[in-house]
Amino acid sequence: MRIPESELIISPEGRIYHLNLHPEMIAQTIIVVGDPERVPKISAYFDKIHFQVNSRELVTHTGEIGGKEISVVSSGMGTDNVELLITELDALVNIDFETRTIKNEHTSLDIYRIGTSGCMQEDIPLDAFLASKGAIGLDSLMEFYERDSEFEEFESRLKNELGFNFKPYVSKPSERLLAKFDDTFYQGVTVTSPGFYAPQGRAVRLPLSNPKMVDQLAAMETPLGRVTNFEMETAAYYALCSMLGHNMLSLNVLIANRARQEFSKNHEGAVEGLIKETLNRIV
Repeated sequence: MRIPESELIISPEGRIYHLNLHPEMIAQTIIVVGDPERVPKISAYFDKIHFQVNSRELVTHTGEIGGKEISVVSSGMGTDNVELLITELDALVNIDFETRTIKNEHTSLDIYRIGTSGCMQEDIPLDAFLASKGAIGLDSLMEFYERDSEFEEFESRLKNELGFNFKPYVSKPSERLLAKFDDTFYQGVTVTSPGFYAPQGRAVRLPLSNPKMVDQLAAMETPLGRVTNFEMETAAYYALCSMLGHNMLSLNVLIANRARQEFSKNHEGAVEGLIKETLNRIV
């Protein structure tokens, strides 16, 4: 079936609309980050850079390190940007831009997120590295997709216990990618929120609808283990990549500890450490 011009926008130069990329500009191994300024910090370790494209907050550097081709792409913050990014990355490898049809042979990408996060558990130290072995989405993105879930019963329980009018969603990473980081990295279930303040239990000037939410989540046992941290993208990455047939793993530096009310004194240094460790393991 041909995909109409209004549904998948491709420029006259053959580039996908938001990312402004041609299919040849993307590698099959991709590192995604939220902050556009983090892209050149990662590509600085490349032996060669083949493409550099800036499109709003979406910055892409594609090059190689140790003979392996890698792309680094920024998403900006939030699951809305993740949906845009993953949909267009998938289109770059699985849609024929000339015929606007799905290719007969599926290409599966390996995607790693490098990000920062706030920890809910008192026993995990500041600046620790964590690989998310599961994710809970506290946003409504998956309400717009036809999706089967192996965690439907737990998702309904989350909706009731947290008092939401929509059903949160639970998603998992690629087991193959997770196995690369299962020795020295902490593991836990990451909560993805649609905001930084109230959706993560922070009250500044406005009252919270559920002041106990963080404590409820921190004490909760899920089918994938205990809840460890908050951020704003992982659940959408896991859900979308699973549905589209891509391999995805989210890696975080835990730069805040909510239980101890502490914040990292050198979070940029900790992020740099995670970048080096991630590149070492995937190359």
